[in-house]
Amino acid sequence: MSVYFISDLHLKPERPDLSRAFSSFLSHTAQGADALYLLGDIFDAWIGDDAPVPGIEPLVAQLKQLSDGGCKIYFQHGNRDFLVGSDFTDRIGAELLPEQTVHTLPIGKALILHGDQLCTDDQEYMQFRAMVRNPAWQQQILSKPIDERIALAKQLRATSQERTAEKDDYITDVNADEVNKQLNKADVTLMIHGHTHRPAIHTFDTQGHEATRIVLGDWDTQGWYLKVDHDNYQLISFDIADAP
Repeated sequence: MSVYFISDLHLKPERPDLSRAFSSFLSHTAQGADALYLLGDIFDAWIGDDAPVPGIEPLVAQLKQLSDGGCKIYFQHGNRDFLVGSDFTDRIGAELLPEQTVHTLPIGKALILHGDQLCTDDQEYMQFRAMVRNPAWQQQILSKPIDERIALAKQLRATSQERTAEKDDYITDVNADEVNKQLNKADVTLMIHGHTHRPAIHTFDTQGHEATRIVLGDWDTQGWYLKVDHDNYQLISFDIADAP
């Protein structure tokens, strides 16, 4: 049984190399997979299922083909693509996951999430997150004309990049107490997430048990994915430029 996890691709028209690398990943690496988890920020911005990112149709077709071939696809919202809805996930044959969930993998039960909800030291971001995850706010945004939504997405992205650059690294990373809290609440010792762009495998103690936190990497000059196969797992990187 092979299961793959990716996050933080930030696909956008300005980076066709990322789309090519993702296409290569789907047609080569993920072929024959039992499951593929897309853990948020797959798109750099998503303003509604009625206005998909330009140029993604070939990727949509590849994802649907993968799903039709027996690969279970899961999609989880990130902080950039929280407006992805069931219309889009139905098109690619994916199941839309809640913002955190526990799934049984070949290596045991894991708490799966995008990861931004763990960054509780960034109080400014947590307030923003609460606003944009509010269903009433989302419906208000989705009711606006597409050109207004495009302008809003650009504004939010620019503001986010500016504010993040001003913050210390520890502010934008996960809070260790929050990690332990969520693991204990879920009653598991394995967590998989993205968001922070700090790929690593962390082992630590939580309530007398050894726990593992696997952090997926973002796709830029390198791409990242987690492969879980039988009783093993690997966090793997590759050069975007080398993708066939």
